[in-house]
Amino acid sequence: MLVDSHCHLDYEALAKDRNNIVTRAREAGIICMLNIATTHRDFHQVKKTSELFDDVVCSVGVHPHHVHEEGETLTSEDIINLTSHPKVVGIGETGLDYYYNHAPRDQQIDSFRTHIRAGIATDLPIIVHSRDAEEDTARILYEEGQGMRKPRGVLHCFSSRRILAEKALEMGFYISLSGIITFKKSQELRDIVKDVPLDRLLVETDSPFLAPEPYRGKPCEPSYVVNTAKVLASVKGVSLDVIERQTTDNFFHLFNKAPRLT
Repeated sequence: MLVDSHCHLDYEALAKDRNNIVTRAREAGIICMLNIATTHRDFHQVKKTSELFDDVVCSVGVHPHHVHEEGETLTSEDIINLTSHPKVVGIGETGLDYYYNHAPRDQQIDSFRTHIRAGIATDLPIIVHSRDAEEDTARILYEEGQGMRKPRGVLHCFSSRRILAEKALEMGFYISLSGIITFKKSQELRDIVKDVPLDRLLVETDSPFLAPEPYRGKPCEPSYVVNTAKVLASVKGVSLDVIERQTTDNFFHLFNKAPRLT
């Protein structure tokens, strides 16, 4: 029993076979999938997919790659209004990506702050993307958390430096691990994960990207989260059953608007 805490069921590589992909996930013991929004223009389809399946929930948000595009500059009020749908359980993905720099950094930062404020206002978790932007990510989360209410959320697909993990944990955030943890070159990541408390860990696929070993190079899908969980169990020195139980409990504790059907 596992949860795929971050997938993109409406990306072309999965959408064309979505029903079979969801069926395979269920057969693999996946009890919930969080379908992530990356643009405002595609949110309607993301929401529609979540309505088709009892075990699929969704988020609302604009990925940092797209914040400069027409129609993708949302206000906190815009985001808050979209979270009223019962299947919307989180905000994002949002954050900073200084590796590709598809959008100007100042626009990424403004959008990130907007999403955080919407998360604080709704008490919904934010789903944070951070690549080559550790210092700004930590600083902005800290600055936006200086009021009476604090942001909560998850660093998704974590592959950053130890310092960001430590600062995020200090602020009460969770760390989500993708298939990257299974890659041979990812020993530094595995060393960081050894020190992350079990009650702060989630697993995800980020499908259709980053398929874990032995599926690397193929389109990823939610059923493959089992392979990531197995490697995580080895890294933490516990059984797969422990990882399944703990990461599932962690997901529903963080995304507490998501119904736990099993």
